[in-house]
Amino acid sequence: MSHGIGIVGTGGIADKHALAVGQVEGAELVAVMSRSEERAKAFAERHGCRAYTSMSEFLDDPELDIVSICTPSGYHMEPALEAIAAGKHLVVEKPLEITLERCDAIIEAAAQKGVKVMGIFQSRFYDASRVLKETVEKGRFGRLVLGDAYVKWYRSQEYYDRGEWKGTWRFDGGGALMVQAIHAIDLLQWYMGRVDTVQAYAKILGHERIEVEDTAVATLEFENGALGVIEGSTAVYPGFLKRIEISGTEGSAIMEEEDFKAWTFAKEIPEDEEIRRRFSGATRTQGGAADPGAISLEGHVRQFQAFVDALREGREPPVDGYEARKAVAIILAIYESAKTGRKVKVDY
Repeated sequence: MSHGIGIVGTGGIADKHALAVGQVEGAELVAVMSRSEERAKAFAERHGCRAYTSMSEFLDDPELDIVSICTPSGYHMEPALEAIAAGKHLVVEKPLEITLERCDAIIEAAAQKGVKVMGIFQSRFYDASRVLKETVEKGRFGRLVLGDAYVKWYRSQEYYDRGEWKGTWRFDGGGALMVQAIHAIDLLQWYMGRVDTVQAYAKILGHERIEVEDTAVATLEFENGALGVIEGSTAVYPGFLKRIEISGTEGSAIMEEEDFKAWTFAKEIPEDEEIRRRFSGATRTQGGAADPGAISLEGHVRQFQAFVDALREGREPPVDGYEARKAVAIILAIYESAKTGRKVKVDY
């Protein structure tokens, strides 16, 4: 059985979804929905699918059974709920939504309707990310001591001026953390476990005419007792690859995009040298550090494939709605701490 996938939205990330679906076994892009007839038709011509400007007509497409939401972040819930009500499975580009209430509305509606939801966090599907996750689960780091995420990216003023919704609380839901660093934050909590409390600062330092932060720093205490730091910015020229550092009593790893800059353990095993060799110079793109379009397609392809496979096999998809909610909860706690000056507990 081939699953028919339709995309809501026609921005840059929608093109990534369309290209990814084209490489997925057992899936076909069948439709796109945009309120702009011009944009819908242009997208459909690029990707060989049907164009709709009516959500109800889009959802009535007989070949459609999975809907991918690629609208601005603060407008994920509305089309998501319509798709769920129509009995469609759901893929939502990050973040799942910009408030926990809106995230929960999607999660609860899908559970009641019996359809599956997957949030896009494609960084989990790269080989280096998987190797690091497996190594943490094997306990090779000993007791986890520090977990840090650094996303020092660059976005020009033109990037924010390009669309009326960019850099707004209403549609972006936040700045450097919610829009850019969220992938690294998701990876960090995936490796280290739940964040218990955060203490943070957030500022606008390098841009004008935006409401949200372009620079933020937070200290973290994880539920397992480990400590950590998150740094996120879109004001750092020229932009650097995202960096995750995991440190424990028996080992440490530093992952820069898809490369390991450090991979060292008190008890070495034969595979360690092969990992160091394999993931030295593995990164082939700039990872969005300076150009939002300069991300690899591989992660999206793998995540869509995993979703289609899960539907075929009747099991839960990777990064379900609850998993996708976690990074949003951490970021919102950071915003609350920056606003109030107090230590804030993450609301899971």
